[in-house]
Amino acid sequence: MKRRMRTKYVHEGQYVAEVEVALIEDETKWSPYLSIEDAYKLDDVRKALRQGDLASAARYGRIYELRPVAQQ
Repeated sequence: MKRRMRTKYVHEGQYVAEVEVALIEDETKWSPYLSIEDAYKLDDVRKALRQGDLASAARYGRIYELRPVAQQ
Protein backbone atom coordinates (compact mmCIF):
# COMPACT_ATOMS: atom_id res chain seq x y z
CA MET A 1 0.00 0.00 0.00
CA LYS A 2 1.38 3.37 -1.02
CA ARG A 3 0.21 6.90 -0.22
CA ARG A 4 0.56 9.91 -2.51
CA MET A 5 -0.22 13.44 -1.38
CA ARG A 6 -2.53 15.34 -3.71
CA THR A 7 -4.28 18.68 -3.68
CA LYS A 8 -8.06 18.59 -3.93
CA TYR A 9 -10.13 21.68 -4.66
CA VAL A 10 -13.50 22.09 -2.99
CA HIS A 11 -15.71 24.66 -4.73
CA GLU A 12 -18.74 25.98 -2.91
CA GLY A 13 -20.48 29.23 -3.87
CA GLN A 14 -17.95 31.99 -4.32
CA TYR A 15 -15.16 30.17 -2.45
CA VAL A 16 -12.63 27.47 -3.28
CA ALA A 17 -10.60 25.58 -0.68
CA GLU A 18 -7.26 23.97 -1.52
CA VAL A 19 -6.93 20.88 0.69
CA GLU A 20 -4.08 18.34 0.88
CA VAL A 21 -5.21 14.70 1.05
CA ALA A 22 -3.47 11.34 0.76
CA LEU A 23 -4.49 9.02 -2.06
CA ILE A 24 -4.05 5.38 -1.11
CA GLU A 25 -2.85 3.03 -3.84
CA ASP A 26 -2.97 -0.73 -3.49
CA GLU A 27 -3.70 -3.82 -5.58
CA THR A 28 -7.49 -3.57 -5.36
CA LYS A 29 -9.76 -2.35 -8.13
CA TRP A 30 -10.82 0.59 -5.94
CA SER A 31 -7.36 2.13 -6.05
CA PRO A 32 -6.58 5.00 -5.72
CA TYR A 33 -8.95 6.07 -2.96
CA LEU A 34 -9.16 8.43 0.03
CA SER A 35 -9.00 7.43 3.66
CA ILE A 36 -12.21 7.92 5.60
CA GLU A 37 -10.53 10.74 7.54
CA ASP A 38 -9.64 12.62 4.36
CA ALA A 39 -13.14 12.09 2.96
CA TYR A 40 -14.61 13.56 6.15
CA LYS A 41 -12.12 16.42 5.96
CA LEU A 42 -13.37 17.34 2.47
CA ASP A 43 -16.97 17.10 3.70
CA ASP A 44 -16.18 19.39 6.65
CA VAL A 45 -14.54 21.96 4.37
CA ARG A 46 -17.52 21.92 1.98
CA LYS A 47 -19.95 22.35 4.86
CA ALA A 48 -17.94 25.24 6.35
CA LEU A 49 -17.75 27.01 2.98
CA ARG A 50 -21.48 26.52 2.42
CA GLN A 51 -22.18 28.14 5.81
CA GLY A 52 -19.72 30.99 5.17
CA ASP A 53 -17.49 29.88 8.06
CA LEU A 54 -14.15 30.70 6.47
CA ALA A 55 -12.21 30.38 9.73
CA SER A 56 -13.23 26.72 10.09
CA ALA A 57 -12.54 25.97 6.44
CA ALA A 58 -9.11 27.64 6.66
CA ARG A 59 -8.01 25.07 9.26
CA TYR A 60 -7.77 22.52 6.46
CA GLY A 61 -6.07 24.58 3.76
CA ARG A 62 -6.03 27.78 1.76
CA ILE A 63 -9.26 29.54 0.90
CA TYR A 64 -9.79 31.56 -2.27
CA GLU A 65 -12.61 33.90 -3.15
CA LEU A 66 -13.87 33.80 -6.72
CA ARG A 67 -14.82 37.04 -8.41
CA PRO A 68 -16.38 37.46 -11.82
CA VAL A 69 -14.31 39.06 -14.54
CA ALA A 70 -15.90 42.01 -16.33
CA GLN A 71 -17.34 41.13 -19.73
CA GLN A 72 -16.50 43.12 -22.82
